[in-house]
Amino acid sequence: MKVEFYKHNISQADIANAVEVMNSLFLTTGETVEEFERRFSQYLGLKYTVGVTSCTAALHLSLLAYGIGPGDEVITTPMTFIATANAVLYAGAKPVFVDVEPETGNINADLIEDAVTSRTKAILPVHLYGQMCDMKKIRQIADRYHLIIIEDAAHAIEANRDGIRPGELGDAACFSFYATKNITSGEGGAVSTNNEEIAEKLKKLRLHGMSKGAAERYFRRYEHWDMEMLGWKYNMDNIRASLLLNQLANIEKYWQRREEICQMYEEAFMDDPQLACLKVLPNSKSARHLFTVQVHPEKRDKVLWQLQERGIGVAVNFRAIHLLAFYRQTFGYKRGMYPIAEKIGDSTITLPLYPKLSDEEVQYVIKVVKDVTTS
Repeated sequence: MKVEFYKHNISQADIANAVEVMNSLFLTTGETVEEFERRFSQYLGLKYTVGVTSCTAALHLSLLAYGIGPGDEVITTPMTFIATANAVLYAGAKPVFVDVEPETGNINADLIEDAVTSRTKAILPVHLYGQMCDMKKIRQIADRYHLIIIEDAAHAIEANRDGIRPGELGDAACFSFYATKNITSGEGGAVSTNNEEIAEKLKKLRLHGMSKGAAERYFRRYEHWDMEMLGWKYNMDNIRASLLLNQLANIEKYWQRREEICQMYEEAFMDDPQLACLKVLPNSKSARHLFTVQVHPEKRDKVLWQLQERGIGVAVNFRAIHLLAFYRQTFGYKRGMYPIAEKIGDSTITLPLYPKLSDEEVQYVIKVVKDVTTS
């Protein structure tokens, strides 16, 4: 049996939406983007959303919008995709890592305060695999030291913890619509916030720093635009927005199927001495973006290859950032500095998880994982 690592949810209705846009006059940022932004804000319970080209762009622009730049430090986690830390560097600031919780892989909020210095300007928590961080505790620390919170919620659109949703306690939350995300436009992202001033600034930053976009110039009486700040070319277009509308409407249905699959995995692996799984906390709803298992680090790569040989798509999410060559060479990071993140990064295997996965495929994955980890 061949079990793909991921299959997207784009339907014929989504494709029809995209075709309608492509048969229309306006392809770039316009009414379809605005409609998605409205609906996404509604879903999250936040006031404003700004569509961009990726979560990386969302993180970068959020940092800039809050004035974070050279000489500043941003506290974040080494257990995430490189985009999180890279975005801090793009802004000219320095990422400062804090180790993670062994049970969730999320940044350990109890360690954040010790990392705060006079240069610290923000905390950038990552809601890993769909399980939210302890945002109540992080908000308390941020308030104590007058810090900005920018949430990397790329994995966590549907999540909540302690009754808190992404962006509710943070100053901004950043999302991804990359090819393997819970809703996708191939590439894409968004920033959501309750701060109107920041939302307006983000709209300018995503389009070269211009005061007016193309839709404003075309559909209204022409007014000259100005360049008010140095911006980037990060604006979401109508085609990508059109792919997201129906998926957003069905997001809870897709989540329910992933939840069922995760429960099957968890039940099967619960008492297996060869495997460990991160926990979903009892006061949380995980967005169930990724499902990972941990095996002995010395066996991990062999297990990965054997799973591939038996037709199962796998990945590693993630290797600890501070051990990657660029970060070691640039900042002098060494093994042993963040041991929990290192252990997760050395032992993790990501298994297939998506709504189109059948029960038969799930059972095959379970069987093969058990076979190869005991051989």
